[in-house]
Amino acid sequence: MSESKQEEETQRCHFHEMELDDRILKAIAKQGWQEPTLIQEKAIPLLLEGKDVLIRARTGSGKTAAFAIPVIQKILSLKNVAREQSVRALVLSPSKELCQQIYSNFLMLTDKCSREVRCVDISSQVELSAQRPLLMELPDVVIATPARALLHLKAKNLQLKDSLEILVIDEADLVFSFGYENDVKEVLSFLPRVYQATLASATLSQDVNQLKRLTLRNPVILKLEEPDIAPPSQLTHYHLAAEEKDKASILYVLLKLRLIRGKTIIFVSTVDRCYKLKLFLEQFKIPTCVLNSELPASVRCHAVNQFNQGLYDIIIASDELALEDPKQQPVKTKRKKDKESGVARGIDFQFVSNVINFDFPKDVSSYIHRAGRTARGNNQGTALSFVSISERPLMTEVENYLKSVSGDETSAFKAYQFKLEEVEGFRYRANDAWRAVTRIAVREARLKEIKQELFNNKKLQTYFEDNPNDLQTLRHDKALHTVKVQPHLADVPDYIVPPTLRQLVGKGGSVSKRRSRFQQQKSEPSTSSRGKKNHGPRRSRVQAKYEAIKANPLLCLEASGKKKR
Repeated sequence: MSESKQEEETQRCHFHEMELDDRILKAIAKQGWQEPTLIQEKAIPLLLEGKDVLIRARTGSGKTAAFAIPVIQKILSLKNVAREQSVRALVLSPSKELCQQIYSNFLMLTDKCSREVRCVDISSQVELSAQRPLLMELPDVVIATPARALLHLKAKNLQLKDSLEILVIDEADLVFSFGYENDVKEVLSFLPRVYQATLASATLSQDVNQLKRLTLRNPVILKLEEPDIAPPSQLTHYHLAAEEKDKASILYVLLKLRLIRGKTIIFVSTVDRCYKLKLFLEQFKIPTCVLNSELPASVRCHAVNQFNQGLYDIIIASDELALEDPKQQPVKTKRKKDKESGVARGIDFQFVSNVINFDFPKDVSSYIHRAGRTARGNNQGTALSFVSISERPLMTEVENYLKSVSGDETSAFKAYQFKLEEVEGFRYRANDAWRAVTRIAVREARLKEIKQELFNNKKLQTYFEDNPNDLQTLRHDKALHTVKVQPHLADVPDYIVPPTLRQLVGKGGSVSKRRSRFQQQKSEPSTSSRGKKNHGPRRSRVQAKYEAIKANPLLCLEASGKKKR
């Protein structure tokens, strides 16, 4: 086995062996990428040869860099012979978050050649006239959603008929499901007859095959023999039996006693439960950030960036687009949802240690994409699912799939060892706090957050650059305060902590302040109503005499006025 592994390592192709420009290699080295991932190793040489490629690889495998590096290399090569500046590459993605993520990847990879290769992201929902000057400069790479690209093509702000060399469609399996089928077909009518096309997808669905017939010509299909989800050695799956009335109590214990540490994403089924859970945890001084499709795209992107920067560690996300049951009729609602939002798919949450399914996902695909937020690259991760009796059949479906992928017949889900009866005191607190979050409180919280997000616009960026201390107003994990906060809930009294966890809680600093004050009072001498002193620890006669003199102002002659210089 060791000899075969050594042969594989010697046969692997490294970045410096792909005939890439030195400026790209320097940018790659700056990111700390020592060697390409498997999909990058296979896709980059094919794309550099000019072939159409369909890339099928799981989330977190490095698909974005797999198509971005060849695009930049080809543009740098064309610069040597081109007589005029023009748009050479169009990158389409189904959501604004993914567009911004792709844009940031291009910026990182063009760090050493930013003057030669310019990129713009036109996915944001602003007036076309505001983005027109950006396109008039003829950037080399344009990144957009299909609908946004089509608007600019129809307005003649973007003209690709004579200049386009490369078309890339990322997350191709979501493009049609997001309702972009007609938009993509119209965009293709504005493109030249001959161009190199690349499709990147996590799955090979019927939509992808239809899109392949529309865009690719004699493509090379890269379908790596790898599972859709990280292997068990990298991603550990846990399940915890919890009925609806106990889920909040268990989550409170896990977070407050720091039984779960590191960056965490908590998935719930609806937007209302997002805010209900946030308000619930607020009462215990546990800061969280909400992410859902009703928030503006700029807010969602800003929240993800702050999460990646480490400003907060917990995100509560709803993923209705992946959770909707196609057999059910859509529920009519006055709330406006952004169809270009997708929390569970494709967004790059960096260094996530844990994924918690507060509400178990409705199908296998949704579970895979949720769990795919952690254990990315070579990092370790944990997926913990709260499972009620009614959700057991869903867990069985997921477990059967995980067994088929790993080829191991042993149980894919490990039982999370948690005894709810040992934390009965926490349950009383949690139940009261959960009942305190009413529908009215949730509605007020949503309105309040929208008002707060009005400050998060680009016009205020210059102000915050001049006043950096005021930048705290842009934090997305601030308390909403629509539920009455009881200060004592922020502390954990020692008497409700199980004996097996007291040492852990002490290290985490969660012991109640009330207890520490009580211990101080107990250790200090107290005076009874009769004037007798009850001493705590034994003291020497000299120390007792010194303290008696110190307590008498006539003997110590200390005044509170001017001090001696």
